[in-house]
Amino acid sequence: MTLSRDRTSVALGLTISGALLRLLPHPPNVAPVGAMSLFAGARLNGWQAWLMPLLLMAVTDPLVGGFSRSTPFIYASFLVSVWIGRSLRGTRRPLHIGAAAFLCALQFFLITNLATWALGSMYPHTLAGLGACYIAALPFFGLTLAGNLFYAALFFGAHAWLARPAAEAA
Repeated sequence: MTLSRDRTSVALGLTISGALLRLLPHPPNVAPVGAMSLFAGARLNGWQAWLMPLLLMAVTDPLVGGFSRSTPFIYASFLVSVWIGRSLRGTRRPLHIGAAAFLCALQFFLITNLATWALGSMYPHTLAGLGACYIAALPFFGLTLAGNLFYAALFFGAHAWLARPAAEAA
């Protein structure tokens, strides 16, 4: 097996492990899915980078609570995370990976809470209502960020270690 193919196999396995980790009990919003999407964008090639996170979400969603009216927004947000991950192709710099994990958490917060406001009845459909929705969701942003940073470190670190050349591993 070539080094490139080996790295891809490791990346695919780690992406799938992100979906499996999602099934384990975890604090609200401290889930591997955002980091899994970021990682897939950075380490998987072509269609796999875009399709794997969505496929894994679609398979695990029924097991963790199903679908809702905001599911399309959530899935779109994870595609944005894949797109952000594309900027990390070839880099192993922790600061760049951490900054990308922050951006993923921020755009997830903005997109999903916009959906909560627009599709729900909990907040008035005014600018003040949108502001109230975002303010109420701030604690969840911190949890999402913590999950993204933790799981990004786990996925990118494991990939760097598992996909290192055989001479380095010995």
